[in-house]
Amino acid sequence: MQTQTLTITRPDDWHLHVRDGAALQAVVPFSARQMGRAVIMPNLKPPVVTIAQALAYRERILAAVPAGSHFEPLMTLYLTDRATPELIRAAKAAGIIACKLYPAGATTNSDSGVSDLWALLPVLETMAEVGLPLLVHGEVTNPDIDIFDREAKFIESVLWPLLQRLPDLKLVFEHITTAEAAQLVAEAGNNVAATITPQHLLYNRNAILVGGIRPHYYCLPVLKRELHREALLQAVSGVHAHKFFLGTDSAPHAQDSKECACGCAGIFSAFAAIELYAEAFEQINALDKLQAFAAENGPKFYGLPQNSDHITLKKCVRKVPTSFNYGDKQLIPLRAEETIAWTMVD
Repeated sequence: MQTQTLTITRPDDWHLHVRDGAALQAVVPFSARQMGRAVIMPNLKPPVVTIAQALAYRERILAAVPAGSHFEPLMTLYLTDRATPELIRAAKAAGIIACKLYPAGATTNSDSGVSDLWALLPVLETMAEVGLPLLVHGEVTNPDIDIFDREAKFIESVLWPLLQRLPDLKLVFEHITTAEAAQLVAEAGNNVAATITPQHLLYNRNAILVGGIRPHYYCLPVLKRELHREALLQAVSGVHAHKFFLGTDSAPHAQDSKECACGCAGIFSAFAAIELYAEAFEQINALDKLQAFAAENGPKFYGLPQNSDHITLKKCVRKVPTSFNYGDKQLIPLRAEETIAWTMVD
């Protein structure tokens, strides 16, 4: 008999963008409704590079959480070429959950990112020493490398050498998109894990291009071939599934920033994140694996307790709205005007 309801421990989102200002006010309630915690990405303008900036940002997020919700933002710092070992020690003491590595120019608001990873070796050694995880956007930025190959090239030229140099560094390979990335995480030690987005479990690159350019399916790292989507589904349900966990990379951009000559990279999925993941797991008859992926593997990696409450999903098809208010603009969600097969029950 087909599953009609599914109750799991409240999930966490280990990779989330909530922007700032009016945009923050618009999107935080969606995550607060579903998630117990979220790792907040630091790529604001200007980026979050100091402890004081991170703590102030946390207060702005908490102020946007609706009354009655118990949502905890977990704060990160944006690594730049000017980071120091002293900053890392202070960040760990202040409760910063991790530091984020953006190769300069790799994605949205990454221009201040790291230009030479090996010049930061003393910083990375200190992170390994104090147990502060490194969150990695894993793509090379060399313009000679095909955009569909940039993750695989990063693994070969940067990630494996880094893990060999610092075998004790806790590292999360963020929003992985390829079979090569899934293989690396499976073969690496237990200090290495990965987040996977709903779009990379549900779609391949046809979603962006078939029937015309569809900007609301465009993100970075970009959607890949079907064989890579299949590899990710195998990763979250296979023998090494404990090393993979939920990270939406929900990344809102106003409609006019997506539907233009040079549309921003980012997909907004936070409005129905857990339902989208349920669809992906159901496709491979692995709904019994969703609990671990969404609510157990992430806390275990970060050394945090699981959430104590639960959510319930109901098999109930619903139509996705055309848009949501986003300050004085509109925000187009993933699957706008289409349907989702599951609904979270309030």
